[in-house]
Order: sequence, then C-alpha cells, then structure tokens
Amino acid sequence: MDLSRIAVFGAGSWGTAFAKVLADAGTEVALWARRTEVADSIQDGRENTQYLPGIRMPDNLSATSDPRVALAGASAVVFAVPSQSLRHNLTAWQRLIDPSATLVSLAKGVELGTLNRMSEVIVEVLDADPASVAVVSGPNLAREIAEEQPTAAVIACQDHDRAVALQDACTTGYFRPYTITDVVGAEVGGACKNVMALSCGMATGLGFGANTLATLMTRGLAETSRLGEALGADPMTFAGLAGLGDLVATCSSPLSRNRQFGERLGRGETPAQAQAAARGQIAEGVKSCSSIRQLARRHGVEMPITEVVHRVCHDGFDPREMAADLLGRKTKPERY
Repeated sequence: MDLSRIAVFGAGSWGTAFAKVLADAGTEVALWARRTEVADSIQDGRENTQYLPGIRMPDNLSATSDPRVALAGASAVVFAVPSQSLRHNLTAWQRLIDPSATLVSLAKGVELGTLNRMSEVIVEVLDADPASVAVVSGPNLAREIAEEQPTAAVIACQDHDRAVALQDACTTGYFRPYTITDVVGAEVGGACKNVMALSCGMATGLGFGANTLATLMTRGLAETSRLGEALGADPMTFAGLAGLGDLVATCSSPLSRNRQFGERLGRGETPAQAQAAARGQIAEGVKSCSSIRQLARRHGVEMPITEVVHRVCHDGFDPREMAADLLGRKTKPERY
C-alpha cells in the first residue's frame, strides 16, 4: 500500500505536529490550513508561527489553503480539524477525496446530536468503507512531539495491513506507533480523556493535590472503560496508549488545553472567560462532555465524573461542590 504522499487537513498544533512526524519519516506531506496566512507562514517561513512557534518544518512538507492542491496525488488524507466541525468540513471536501484513499482521524470527540464517533462521521459523510478509516491516538501532546521528545502512539484500523502501512509512514526516531484493530476503544479513550482532564484541571485550580488527581484519573479510566465495553471495545485497549497513556498525559500536563480550561474554571472563571483566555484553541472536552454523557445514558452506563463536568461547563454548577458531589455518592466495591 503506497502512502508516499499524504495530505493533512488542519494546521493547528496537532495537525502541524503530525504532519512534521510524517515528513520526518520520509513521507511527502501537503498540509492544508484554513487561513491563507497560516499556510504562507509554513510554506514561506518554514514555521507555524501561531500554533508551533520556534519549530522548523521539514523541506518535504508543503502548505496550502487550497484543498485541491493539498489532495493532488495523495493516497491518504489525515483529518486534524476539531471534532464538532469535522462533518461540515468533510461535506465541503467529499467530492475532492479519492474514494480509494486511506482516511485517518486525529480528532478526539463524540459528535453532538448524532453521538457518532469521528470514524463514524467520516464513513457516513464520505460513504467510505469502515476498514479504510484509521484513528491515531495516545499520549500525543503536540508541542512535545514537535520538539521531537520521545513518545509512542496507537494506530487503530480494522484493516491491519492498512494500519501497518500508516505505521511505516510515520515511524521516526522520536515517534513510535503501534497498531491495533480496536477503533472503538481508541476513539472512546481519546474522547473521554479530554473530559477527565477538565476534571483534573478543576481540581488543580481548587488547590487539590496528587491524591485527588490520581483518584480522578483512576475512576475516570473506570468509567471510560465501562462506556467502551458497552460500545463493543476491547477492555484491554484502555490499559494501553490509547487509554491510560493518553489519559495520564492529558490530565497531568500543563500543555493540555482541557486541563488548562478546567484549571481556569477551578480558579473561579466562567466557561466564557476560560474560552476567551484560550485564544481560539479548542478544549474538545467542553462540548464532548455533553455528547459523551448522552451516549452513556443511552447505553445505561454510569459516568459520574462526566456528569459533574457537564454540569460545571453547561449548567452553572460550582466546581467547589465537585468533590462533595462525587464523594457523597453511595459507597460500593471497586470494580471496572
């Protein structure tokens, strides 16, 4: 399977960082940016000054704001746009994408309204074979990857050979991808960890320490696993990079947008103030907490941390009451 040229749609921090990984692995990459000035900055100045300042882009990475130029000759297309805008963007691009292309999702969320995972949105809008869609997940903080700090990731795809081809296209001395076939587990882990990071940020903003954060991460992993299993995921996926790995990185790092957003809420800012402070960066968990909550209720899965995060972000619930609400629940044995 030839993946010698790949188009990456979305020039935010993660899209740009992954495009750099692909280029560093020897793949020819075309990076599409929504704004012409971002594309020009990368193409002419070799730097995404808005999202990854100080990081030089490889010479085999080109940038454009024209989707036709980005897709010319591409045998794979990577989608790195925010989860809630993926459907809208795909609708605009669908006639331009080669039906035989490998389709790759970097977005981590659950769509509002439909409650679809991102791979399901891609399949529906592009009328694609589910086996042609891969998901990249794991402890992948964009800035650290762009700085070539060592990390690993998971490529999930029903078609193992397609996953291996993509693995070969993005393996570098600092980025080590593994393959799995559990697309559901990878996507559920990636979406839910953003919600758990919001809770950890709130706890940090409230002044709580390591015990509280460890509790939220552990119990957050438990409710993520419950939802994943209800949707047909392999429970072992949540013990790996797409589950525990991604959760720990996003919940513990100050580079995490979701943790930053939650920390601002914990310090007393409103969601609107926290969003303004983010300066256009998207904390995916703020919207996904609502769709994940609905998905859990549809399948009869108890997700108390997700419930509390939704109430803080959308119902005016005071983060200072979060601990009392969670700890005041009925005691029971620990199970997953």
